Amino acid sequence: MSALTRPAALLFDLDGTLVDTAPDLARATNALRAHHGLAPLPYGVIRAQVSNGGSALVTLALGLAKEAAGHDPARTFLLAAYGEAVADESRVFPPLSPLLAAWEAAGLPWGIVTNKPRGFAEPLIDALALTPGALLCADDLPVKKPDPAPLLEAARRLGVAPHACWYLGDHLRDMQAARAAGMAAVAVGWGYVEEGDDYHLWPADLWFETGEALAAAIASTEMPPTR
Repeated sequence: MSALTRPAALLFDLDGTLVDTAPDLARATNALRAHHGLAPLPYGVIRAQVSNGGSALVTLALGLAKEAAGHDPARTFLLAAYGEAVADESRVFPPLSPLLAAWEAAGLPWGIVTNKPRGFAEPLIDALALTPGALLCADDLPVKKPDPAPLLEAARRLGVAPHACWYLGDHLRDMQAARAAGMAAVAVGWGYVEEGDDYHLWPADLWFETGEALAAAIASTEMPPTR
């Protein structure tokens, strides 16, 4: 059976794939706007930009390009506001909690590969009582996604061949990284996909609109998988 139907390990992007972090990031983004005397942006507008990181949220909030004067201080302010409470409203996407519980109960490995800095990722993961066997963050290696190196390092730490891993993500760069790593690229439609961006057009191997569909597909595979 192929790796696409019989994964030996699951690797997740963090924001928008495993955890819904948009509420806390939206709070920080609107705190930045309030600091500049601006009205809050609608939650949905902010949510669509969350996967693009802090600089994108600064651009959204203030209209400042990454190279513009004032961008870096604004990003520092936004991240400080976010860091004060990274898990007030952030939650694991509900269908994924029982999936992970069943996966761990079967003694199977899983991990997280994120472009989020470790200083924010670790407190979030700890607050949600998640126990990945591998966690690769933006500042752990000299490169980050879409470079495949973090995914390959996660697979190495889990002791699983890359071709036997599924990597799940809600952004084009996640699929690019997975393909480059030789992993099954799994695109999810419940995350922070920007308006007008059709995730079905990403270079993925599998596409899931809902967490329930993903969980059902994984539950239907034969366990334990071959490594």
